[in-house]
Amino acid sequence: MTGDELRQAFLNFFQDRGHKIIPSSSLVPHRDPTLLLTSAGMVQIKPYFLGLETPPGRRLASCQKCFRTTDIDSVGDSKHLTFFEMLGNFSVGDYFKKEAILWAWEFVTKYLKLPEERLWITIYLDDDEAFACWQEVGIPAGKILRFSEEDNFWGPVGDSGPCGPCSEIHYDLGEEFGCGRPECKPNCDCGRFSEIWNLVFTQYNQDQSGRRTPLPKPNIDTGMGLERTLAAIQGKSSPYETHLFSPLIDQICHLSGKECGRGENTDQAIRIVAEHSRGIVFLIADGVMPSNEGRGYVLRRILRRASLFGRKLGLNDPFLNELAEVAVGTMSHTYPELIANQSLITEVIRVEEEKFITTLDTGLNLVEKLIGEASVHGSGGLTSEEVFRLYDTYGFPPELTAEIAREKGLSIDWEGFQAEMEKQRERARLSGHSKGKAEVKGKLTVTRSKKTRFVGYQKYSSRSKIRDLITNESSVRSVAEGSEVDVILDRTPFYGEMGGQVGDSGEINSRTGKVAVTNTIKTPSDVIIHRGKVVKESISVGDEVEAQVDAARRLDIARNHTATHLLQAALRQTLGSRVYQKGSLVEPERFRFDFSHMASITEEELKEIQRQVNEWIRQNLKAEAKVLPYKQAITEGAIALFEEKYGEEVRMLEIGEPAISKELCGGTHVSSTGEIGIFLITGESSIGTGLHRIEAVTGRKAEALIESRLTALQSVAKEVEGSLDEVPNKVKILISEFEAERKRVFSLERELSHRIVEDLPGRAEQVSGVTVLAAKVPALSMPILREMGDTLRDRLKSAIVVLATVYNGKPNFLAMVTPDLIAKGLHAGDIINQVAKVTGGGGGGKAAMAQAGGKDAAKIDEALKLIHKLIKKV
Repeated sequence: MTGDELRQAFLNFFQDRGHKIIPSSSLVPHRDPTLLLTSAGMVQIKPYFLGLETPPGRRLASCQKCFRTTDIDSVGDSKHLTFFEMLGNFSVGDYFKKEAILWAWEFVTKYLKLPEERLWITIYLDDDEAFACWQEVGIPAGKILRFSEEDNFWGPVGDSGPCGPCSEIHYDLGEEFGCGRPECKPNCDCGRFSEIWNLVFTQYNQDQSGRRTPLPKPNIDTGMGLERTLAAIQGKSSPYETHLFSPLIDQICHLSGKECGRGENTDQAIRIVAEHSRGIVFLIADGVMPSNEGRGYVLRRILRRASLFGRKLGLNDPFLNELAEVAVGTMSHTYPELIANQSLITEVIRVEEEKFITTLDTGLNLVEKLIGEASVHGSGGLTSEEVFRLYDTYGFPPELTAEIAREKGLSIDWEGFQAEMEKQRERARLSGHSKGKAEVKGKLTVTRSKKTRFVGYQKYSSRSKIRDLITNESSVRSVAEGSEVDVILDRTPFYGEMGGQVGDSGEINSRTGKVAVTNTIKTPSDVIIHRGKVVKESISVGDEVEAQVDAARRLDIARNHTATHLLQAALRQTLGSRVYQKGSLVEPERFRFDFSHMASITEEELKEIQRQVNEWIRQNLKAEAKVLPYKQAITEGAIALFEEKYGEEVRMLEIGEPAISKELCGGTHVSSTGEIGIFLITGESSIGTGLHRIEAVTGRKAEALIESRLTALQSVAKEVEGSLDEVPNKVKILISEFEAERKRVFSLERELSHRIVEDLPGRAEQVSGVTVLAAKVPALSMPILREMGDTLRDRLKSAIVVLATVYNGKPNFLAMVTPDLIAKGLHAGDIINQVAKVTGGGGGGKAAMAQAGGKDAAKIDEALKLIHKLIKKV
């Protein structure tokens, strides 16, 4: 049986038993902040178990792509994987333990034909119900083993969610793979037994504090590892021996000239490179890009680990692209997103691997040197400061440092390293360089309301009924004037914030009251919440109301949203089909669009992109939304967002005939491109490796921007006494004249400084055995002050030089300290900071040279006198 046959056999088996087959979701979890990556098949089922979303059926089955970061360091042995496929069947409040156990045993023995004598069962300590079910299907009591929570209680995924006791099916690979002890049984560390299927009886919901409460209805969540199961079927001791990995391993051996079975170190390196190559390809295909945090760091980490172990095989030049082509070729028939994103995958891998190799030699040499020193001194490991310096200065991953150290029998101080990282984050925060916190828009109250019917694609108002009113996170019957309130209607024309598009604002009017709606939010369970304030009398649950969207604002949003689709089409046309949307924010006044592209973008390319979008706007192309099956939309060439979760039916926006853009999108749009008016790019920037951001405006905001820029240009034209067309040349002439004047003034300043320098050394004084020159000089710029300081320091040989001047009405200070005095504890930065404070300013710098500014020029003499006191204290 092949992997494809196993996958299909599983899905067919459960489809025949009333299960609806659902497609694999992305490795990037959909709207689940508790998870970094999709680590189990039940991740996309989790909202159904919690009652947050309505499942497409009560019996479900899938083959889910999974990635587990916890196993990265274990990859290299014969069984651990980071990326794998998980076959799973799920019951959402339908069947429970009896059926799950019966079907699992039937599939494993009757369909996969695994010999019963090689199968063992484990259950949770006190799960007598599961024990009875297994005995009922014919398992002897002696082959049903009870284990504690560590081994047989599963979940939750992330820090909270559904969980429960589990029962596992283990396959006995044979005595030759065991430890030889009589007590060797499943869960022994020797590797003889391979867990192939885990049946989780999801009975509880665990909150972030660890408290468990029973779910309203128990559920079934099972997970069968395709790779491990296939190894058992094929009589292999490891997934790496199956055809799932053989094309990758063959290519690694071909590139490196190595052979499997010639040594454990070589075999381990081959397994690591092969396994990580699959994970890299799937992560990039699902929209993950290399970075220094989150899932982007996971990608960067396994790519660098694969590159490092490739070097151990003699692969010193970039090679991961060739393995990526093999991975895509062997798995794209099942996962078409691989072939669709192949050019992006290879480009990201090429750039990232080349970047790593440039730092690898330096890093390896330093690591080897530090390890050598640690071995000589018998310290047993590397210090946290050493590991941090390798990471912070040379970009060498701490995990790779640990890997190399471990091979030499040494450890690293992980706890200390994390402390160093925290110090760095604190320094960044204090210096204002840390990233801003994400905008918090307030808590969403959990509501049991049914999903809201959205009627706002074609109209801006509707008659509705109030279903629920929420204040202070509690449902209430009525709300009086002046109170903040969340309003839930049975139907609404208000678009709830989603997919990058901000929510609508407007009014809700009843016969007796009015709510000014300032924002609209859509919950995961499709309840639309209207957030606002009662501005007239009161409203009550059950009131008949008129819900009215701010139409002008909605139209501004729609113009911008349709423009994002035109922009993506223009980007792909100009920069290539590897461009994919990575995020967006669509507001009334502006929009931003984030996308993948490895190279920099030229001014000419930006102009061409803007020109093309405006050309499509002038053509007044039809923009039409269609509802159709997801698979049909993808077949027709529609672009889907990497991280979005789609149902069986989707909404596709198609622009033009023939279409110049097809995208899956639930947002609001104009009906023809001419309504956008005009499109202007206001900014382009790089926001990470292979990630760019374009900011733009359309419609009324674009018109206002043109007017303001034209007004500014007319003002400049008036100042330079020329026409608008003459402004560029006139400004160029003025700049040239200004630069000539600046150089003339600088030359005069330098001449003056040379004369002053001749007199200054004689004004030096001795303070506590230290030569100190503190002097106020005429108005000179800071570059000239630095030149003077250099000259004076060189002439005096051993001295502290402090110069002060008033430039453009403000005090400026410069301090320099010679090396011999630095060795005695004198520091230019500390000195200048104290001196500048006297004039109401501050500054700093290094021990040898520092500069500062002040506010009160009248206190310069007082500030200079402070220097003598500072020297005496040292």
